[in-house]
Amino acid sequence: MTFFIRDVGIAVRGRKARGSGVIAGLAALVCAPVWSAERLELHLDGHPLRVEVAATPAERATGLMGRAPLRADEGMLFVFPGDDTRCLWMRDTPSPLAAAFISAKGEILNLTEMQPLTDTHHCSRQPARFALETAAGWFSQRGLSAGMTVQGLDAVSPALR
Repeated sequence: MTFFIRDVGIAVRGRKARGSGVIAGLAALVCAPVWSAERLELHLDGHPLRVEVAATPAERATGLMGRAPLRADEGMLFVFPGDDTRCLWMRDTPSPLAAAFISAKGEILNLTEMQPLTDTHHCSRQPARFALETAAGWFSQRGLSAGMTVQGLDAVSPALR
């Protein structure tokens, strides 16, 4: 994982950070989980999915790295600031996942299955606003495919979109 201190709004003035307080604070920040408090429920062709929202650069960079496997009804929704080609990878992610790339209107653009602990990039085929990670096989087991619509994305805080 690449961690950029500027992405989480920390500024250290001067040439050197002095004092154990600054060092301890930075260590705590780097070691602390970067998980969103925002959660919501999405529906895909009648199938509910409880998702954690990853909307900040730090949350999106961390994703599901180092986390326990998702339950069958859980996922992570990556919210991006605009429409663009989006890519995901599985570095430091111990469980296989499935992902959907989703347009700003909620249409599933394409689906992919991702193997754990790999650096292979899995990208949207068209500009996407969202990416949705679930347990491996979640979409295929429910007969979901590209072109279907995800309901509930309007519940994402407008400030995050």
